[in-house]
Amino acid sequence: MALDTVTLGRDGPPATRIGLGLAALGRPAYITLGHGADLGADRSVEALRARCHEVLDAAYDAGVRYVDAARSYGLAEEFIASWTAGGRDRDITIGSKWGYTYVGDWRPDAEVHEVKDLSVATLRRQLAETRAVLGDRLALYQIHSATLDSGVLDDPAVREELAALRAGGVAVGLTVTGTGQGATVDRAVETGAFDTVQATWNLLERSAGPALARAHAAGMTVLVKEAVANGRLAGDAAPPALARAAAERGTTPDALAIAAVLAQPWAGVVLSGAATVPVLRSNLAAADLAVEADLLSALAQPPEDYWAARGALAWS
Repeated sequence: MALDTVTLGRDGPPATRIGLGLAALGRPAYITLGHGADLGADRSVEALRARCHEVLDAAYDAGVRYVDAARSYGLAEEFIASWTAGGRDRDITIGSKWGYTYVGDWRPDAEVHEVKDLSVATLRRQLAETRAVLGDRLALYQIHSATLDSGVLDDPAVREELAALRAGGVAVGLTVTGTGQGATVDRAVETGAFDTVQATWNLLERSAGPALARAHAAGMTVLVKEAVANGRLAGDAAPPALARAAAERGTTPDALAIAAVLAQPWAGVVLSGAATVPVLRSNLAAADLAVEADLLSALAQPPEDYWAARGALAWS
């Protein structure tokens, strides 16, 4: 399988059009449907490190050259670092994020798994932590779940820190979330301070599309997360229309859902959130599918409905 590449920003590091996100692999619980069954009973640090390395190996062998982590993804950065140190210099681009702190104490049943704080103090602390783990392998650093009401895009201290990081050769980006994704993306474009934006876009939640097209036109690279809607567009959970369309094409619902994102003219990198090698391989089949950009448009939901359903998903 040959995966095309893009650059992160106009002159940034390269990334394959399908990347691997580690939200479901760096910690013992996440909000993807079936996550608990995928990981099984043993969710020790050692077991998850081995699983993460296994999925990274499979992704690398399939041609994936972008990996996306965050400070809040448990030990994801440490798992990447130990993997890259495992015997060969792996030519991958690594992105990470700041803004959430993991507080789950490695317990799947923790009452709170992460705490959000987009202050400059958190940026400075978490950047130092990321640097201590990844060193100069860090290629992209992103604000985690920026929103307009957080004020982070207009915080002068944050902007100064990010500008210094950017001047030092690290691409700077942001991720967005919620029903106001589009407005946040547009504000980020206005600032001219970012190389990339990472947003949720999938067959159910398409509202950010116009803003992402504007970001792409302005020279920002668009990364897409939650392409299979935290498992709601995969396997038995897939809507019947998606399941039928996938069967007609001889593929799986998750692969078709990811292919629909790749078909958007503004989409740069689409992240697989696979926690197992079989799921990863199913996701990667999207690279060989050609679909129309308006595939299954009737599945689109009002963003308020989509985000309410997402917010009700359980950690497992």
